[in-house]
Amino acid sequence: MSSDPRIIVDAHQDIAYNALDYGRDFLQSAYHKRKLEQNTDVPSRNGIATSGLPDLLLGRVGIVFATIYATPEWAKLDPLETGYQTPADAHKMGMAQVDYYHKLADTTDRIVLVRTQSDLQKVLNSWADGVDFEQHKVGFVLLIEGADPIREPKAFEEWYDRGVRICGPAWSETRYSGGTSRNGRGPGPLTALGRELLEVMAGFNAVLDLSHMSEESFLEALDRYEGVVIASHSNPRTSRDTDRHLTDEMIRRLAEHDGVMGAVPFNSFLRRDFMRGDAKAKTPIRHVIEAIDHVCQIVGSVRHVGIGSDFDGGFGYDHIPAEMDTIADLNLIAEGLKVRGYSADDVQLIMSGNFLRVLRATLPK
Repeated sequence: MSSDPRIIVDAHQDIAYNALDYGRDFLQSAYHKRKLEQNTDVPSRNGIATSGLPDLLLGRVGIVFATIYATPEWAKLDPLETGYQTPADAHKMGMAQVDYYHKLADTTDRIVLVRTQSDLQKVLNSWADGVDFEQHKVGFVLLIEGADPIREPKAFEEWYDRGVRICGPAWSETRYSGGTSRNGRGPGPLTALGRELLEVMAGFNAVLDLSHMSEESFLEALDRYEGVVIASHSNPRTSRDTDRHLTDEMIRRLAEHDGVMGAVPFNSFLRRDFMRGDAKAKTPIRHVIEAIDHVCQIVGSVRHVGIGSDFDGGFGYDHIPAEMDTIADLNLIAEGLKVRGYSADDVQLIMSGNFLRVLRATLPK
């Protein structure tokens, strides 16, 4: 039995992006945001809010991989969203998000920027049995989603020094990698810059995030990268047949590298028969359980799947499973896994242990 506290590790949330592009203060609950956003255009642009610090604490979400994400101008679906046209633009946007995370951690001791093993242990200790709720902390592990904010491969050091420990080269097409299709652009291999970036990242023992990479670049990266790999927010292609989902071969290759993928409780990622406009009630949480179970069955282990919610990452309450209201309801996944026959130890690995293993293998002392 694991000695770690019973928490959830959520491997993907766009917290700074929500704050800077949509005015959503992470310190406020989802319900408070919903009240503030009544009669505004924010819910129609980015969904009905589902996440905030109070919700994470109530749901025992103790660690979040908090993203640094900038949208290319050509890929914007929301015309009011801030987009970048040049690497300098992307760099400025990304650094503003890093600054937001540092400001949050300076504002409240309930948030810890997890840069070292001791930072991680500080967060875990705060959730130990007998520790009062008011002492619980949420740890942020910074993750670059789409590497264009990195001006050149050797400049990854600048981001590592600011606390970034995970980097995904692609969000659709970037200067570094082919990605999943968006507005007709995406597929392709790693670029020369991308191959160099992987070499630089390996020198820092950083985690490589394969989500959003095209199948070609995904498999190439697995062949090339010497360090630890994850797919922070990706579902199996049996859930839905799109290039944003991982084939069984991709999942097996990820597992061969002892990688972990985070299942996404996003309705349009969960059903092959999903139709735009489907009512929330048509996608019960069992679809998330089935996606997780599929990964476990094809690799023969529970070691390679976790949770990557992506909540408020372009979708909200109306587009998460029927039984779920806010991020506090991620624990419903644990309950569903137990009903499916998974042991308590296996459920803890899926809900937190697998991604904790990744952090323990990569964070410096």
